[in-house]
Amino acid sequence: MRGWAKLGDGLAVLSTLLIAALMVLICADAFARNIFGGSLPLVSELGASLLVVIVYLALATTIRHNRLARTDVFMAWLAAERPRAAALLSAVYDLIGAVLLALIGWAGVLTLARDFAGGKYLGIQGVLTFPLWPFGAAFVIGLAVACIQFLLQALHALRGGAARIGGGLE
Repeated sequence: MRGWAKLGDGLAVLSTLLIAALMVLICADAFARNIFGGSLPLVSELGASLLVVIVYLALATTIRHNRLARTDVFMAWLAAERPRAAALLSAVYDLIGAVLLALIGWAGVLTLARDFAGGKYLGIQGVLTFPLWPFGAAFVIGLAVACIQFLLQALHALRGGAARIGGGLE
């Protein structure tokens, strides 16, 4: 489990580094607009693609640290009154999350395969282009790790673990 946590945290670190890269890109674009009177090419397209990657690379760690937004008013009461029922409900929540992420991930795999096979690029030919598949691959990897994280949590809850409540957002 420690290795799995390191994988999820490593993806979150990569997500943080991409945030820093996006900030540098945006600042460079603002600098170019003010000094040279023109924008850098592909900043908005690259920024939009990076935002998706940033979110999904950090998703597994968000799930593991119980930082997804949800209401725990009922779960806190249920955990105090009927801890086994709360753990079961928590497992159901995690299983539903895993199924939803798996469905989104499957659509991402299909898109990734199409982008890779078709040699799709982002940008303006002759000016600056980037292949789309690395963004799709990062998206699918983030979803896969997050899906497995949900499954691990559901398994833990079903094996007698406690319900996951109180993620700090209440």
